[in-house]
Amino acid sequence: MTQPQTVARGRRLPLRRRPAVLVAVGTARMLAHLPPRRIRAVLTALRRGAVPATYRQVEDAMDAVLAVSVLCGGRYCLQRSLATTLLCRIRGVWPTWCTGVRTSPFVAHAWVEADGRLVGEPQDPGYYHPLIVIPPCY
Repeated sequence: MTQPQTVARGRRLPLRRRPAVLVAVGTARMLAHLPPRRIRAVLTALRRGAVPATYRQVEDAMDAVLAVSVLCGGRYCLQRSLATTLLCRIRGVWPTWCTGVRTSPFVAHAWVEADGRLVGEPQDPGYYHPLIVIPPCY
């Protein structure tokens, strides 16, 4: 699930905040190799007990992921979205994790949403057609 793009973020992360981010990025890298049904099962289990994340919380998590991972800043949308979601969970909140497609031209993509908006994506809601959605538990 890749889309040729580079996500530009220019922030340095304080040393004390890096361990949690590195754990999220490393775990996301392993999860990204699993089949979709396993990813769905893992994320569905992990979301329990977390409160819905705000747009700002998810944006902050994505900024942190992009500050420590060059790969997540490129075309690795699945790893970026998983790492952002896992970091949010470490912080006690849960965004809406999505994977799906766009149709013209066809390309698979994974992303996160909060407050009904795509986080870190230049496109408007509705640009992608979600196939798997893991929303927060209410």
